[in-house]
This record gives sequence, structure tokens and C-alpha cells, in this order.
Amino acid sequence: MWDDSMRYAVIRGKDARYDGQFFTAVRTTGIYCRPSCPARTPARANVTFFPSAAAAQRAGYRSCRRCFPDDTPGSPRWRVGEDVASRAMRLIEDGVVDREGVAGLARRLGYTERHVSRVLTDQLGAGPLALAVAHRLQHARTLLETTPMPVADVAFAAGFGSVRQFNDAARTSWDLTPSQVRGRASARGTALAGGAGGAAGEIRLRLRHREPADVPRALAFLGARAIAGVEAWDGEEYARTMLLPHGGATVRLRAGAGHVAASLSLADVRDLGAAVARCRRLLDLDADPIAIDATLGESAAMAALAAAAPGLRVPGAVDGFEIAVRAIVGQQVSVAGARRTLGTMVERWGGVSVPHGPREAGSEVLSVPNRVFPGAEALADVDPGVGLMPRSRWSAVSAVARAVLDGSLDLSPGADRAHTRAALLDLPGIGPWTADYIAMRALGDPDALPFTDLILQRASGLDARGLAHAAESWRPWRAYGAIHLWTASAEGRLPGSTRATPAARVA
Repeated sequence: MWDDSMRYAVIRGKDARYDGQFFTAVRTTGIYCRPSCPARTPARANVTFFPSAAAAQRAGYRSCRRCFPDDTPGSPRWRVGEDVASRAMRLIEDGVVDREGVAGLARRLGYTERHVSRVLTDQLGAGPLALAVAHRLQHARTLLETTPMPVADVAFAAGFGSVRQFNDAARTSWDLTPSQVRGRASARGTALAGGAGGAAGEIRLRLRHREPADVPRALAFLGARAIAGVEAWDGEEYARTMLLPHGGATVRLRAGAGHVAASLSLADVRDLGAAVARCRRLLDLDADPIAIDATLGESAAMAALAAAAPGLRVPGAVDGFEIAVRAIVGQQVSVAGARRTLGTMVERWGGVSVPHGPREAGSEVLSVPNRVFPGAEALADVDPGVGLMPRSRWSAVSAVARAVLDGSLDLSPGADRAHTRAALLDLPGIGPWTADYIAMRALGDPDALPFTDLILQRASGLDARGLAHAAESWRPWRAYGAIHLWTASAEGRLPGSTRATPAARVA
């Protein structure tokens, strides 16, 4: 649907809703910008459009110093798509190229390095290494401008192999040294000074998103399902642990004006990029709310719900296996019951010693979780004893764990969603509801719909077949239709309803 005439109309209107979906490069200045850049609109004859910041950098353009295009949320197309390029971008943002190289990326996608490089260059204008460098630079700029971390620490935290490599990449992309970027941020008053970056070992960041964004409801959804020891929720701030490639971490998330305030404590600073990517997936910060609400608004059944909660997000996951276990445990039990069972599992088999620090609230010191959810290795062959939950569900948990360990089940951000759903349905104890719920939250599939869910059927007034038929008009955003119905049911906003009791399942 996009052509260059439409893109030029967007930049003339300086429409921030399209930031990150494409980039504008001006041949006469050698600069590339986001669509909403406040600078004077260049003549059409001087403009070239690129699908990614990496493509503009590869063509020799440097980033604008007014609009900072490499600090925008990425294209939603890369998050929701199921093609090779979309899957690759999700893995690159999770740091796979930094940790495993292009060979590791290709292996995870199931293609040769040459094919992956060709696809990315054709669709995004740059190969995997260039895209990874652009991603590193994005994190580096955020750290330079919002934390007091030394430049050398920023280089390694962003994924660069040396300070010299970082300096060279910065000069090429920004036409500035890292120290100059920090100096300009200080002059604007946006940099954190001295110890303002948080407690010892803590990194504070602003995670930007597109408006509208109903982040408070997303945080409340997560908080209502918080597992003791792994998560905590005080009504405004959500905290949880994560197990990242190089060690554990804790994160605290709070809604801000146009962003989410994130405070991270990492065992290894090299995990910063992966931590940020997982926090963004957890809160669905890269969604395109305008497109979603417009589609749902065309449905008579969904229009009022979409208007009542604009920008509602689908809460995601920091770990796909954790969501799979949550879904299995939550089959046919209340949210409270599922939380108790999951809390016991964490006590028995969860990891410990995750870095964390207390936070102060007035005169009180509120603790942060320090246990991690048990991984596939811990739950593959567990003898649970009697009473925790039915043996059939333990069999399902063990089957999923073993499938993850042997590689037959991929629950990573770059998974082929159709293949993963089919693999889930082949496992004992996994039915359509469980598979669709996992696809919705663990894989970020925007079109997943657990149409057999009793709450969705009650909220819509339709049976499973009727709901599936009615939801055809919601495509490709059926997951957002589901979260609207769940939310409206829980809040008692459906016609003739009162405030609902917790859903019959962990959804």
C-alpha cells in the first residue's frame, strides 16, 4: 500500500505515527531523518526513502541531530510479520548476531548465511551485520544520553567488541564521537548526571512507544498474574526477574509520558540489549495502535471497546517457555489458583541469586524479586508428587520442556509461528486454546485468537464457531480483539454486565 508519494505526504505532515516505519534521506545534506522531523521539508527531488536506519547508514547517510531517527521504535512490520526478514529482525534485536554471529542467526532461521543476507538486503536494504550495528548504536545513544555510564562501559553494553570499534561506528553514523553525543545531551538537559542513573549497578532507561499506548492496563494485566518470587506489583510499578544469555537480571517498569520508565539491574552488562528487547516485547511497545484500532473500529462488535481503551496492548513474554508453562497450569483453573501453583513451582525448582537492589518509597524500602522461573532443564523430568496439579498437566509441562531441549519446539522470538503451533498441538495435553494463547503471548502473533476461551465466548455472546467467524473482520489483529474482550469483561464494561470475577483461566 506504500509508495514514495505517500511517504512524502507523511513527511510533509510530520506525522509521528509513522516514525520507524521508514526513514527519509536527503541527498543534498547527507542526513537521514524520521518522518516527523521538525526540520524544513526537503524538496521531493532530493529525497530518498529507506526501510531501515541501517540501510540509510549503509548508503552513506548520517543520522539527523534534531530528530534522532535511530531512537525511534522500530517498524511494527518486523515484529508481527512471519517472513524470514521479520523473524530475523526479532532475533537481531534479541542480540543473536552479537552472541552467535551471522552463522547463528542463519542456523536459527533454518537457512544458509547467504540466503539470509540476501533476503535482508533485498527487504531492509542492509545485511545482518549492518542491522546489528544499527541496533547496537541505538542502544549506545540511549545509554550516552540517559545514563552516566563511562563511554567504555557503554561500548561493551551495546555489544561492540572494543571502544575503537564503537568510536568508528559512531563517527560513521552520527558524524559525532560518543563523548560529543553525551555533551550535546548534557547541553539539552536530557542526560543524567553523577549517580542519577539509579542505585549501584542499576541502569535507568526510557523505552519509547507509539501513541496511544495503554501501558497502565498492560502492567495491571501482568501484575494481576504476578508469581511470588519472580514478579511483584504495587499498583503502579511492575518488577520481575529475567534469565538472559549471560546471567540474571531484574527490571522495574512504570508508565511515563510517551515512554515506559525501566530500571535494570544486570549480572552482565552485555545483556542490556536483550533485556531491553524483552521488556519491549513484554509490554508490546512496538505495536502500531493506529492500524489496530482502525481495523477493530470497523467491527460493530469491537468499535465501542476499541474506543474505550485506545492503544490497548497484548502483554507478551520475556521467555517463551515460561508462558507455555503458565498456559498449561492455567487450564481450567482460576488466576489465583494458577498463581499459587506457579509460585510453588518457583519455590521448588526456580533459580536464585538474581541481581537486584531495593528501591525506596518514602521511608519504606520495597524489595524486588530475586528468583527466576524454572527453565526447561528443571522441569523436563520432574516427579511432582501428588496434589500440586493433575498428572496430565505435568505430562504436558514435561513434554513441552523436552521438546524445547531437543529443538523440536521453538518458542523464541524468531520462531516460525505456524510451525510452532503445529508442534504444540502434537504434544500431549496441548489443545487449541493453549496453543493459541502461547502464540499470542510467547510468539507475539497479533492474529492469534483462543476462540475456545469461555470468557471470550461469554463476552462476545457467541460460541467458539461463531466467535471465529465474527473475528474474521478483525484480521490481522485478532489477538487485540481478544485482549479487549478480556479487559472489558474484567472491568465490567460489557453491556448488561457487572465487574467480572477473575477469568477461569490464566488468560
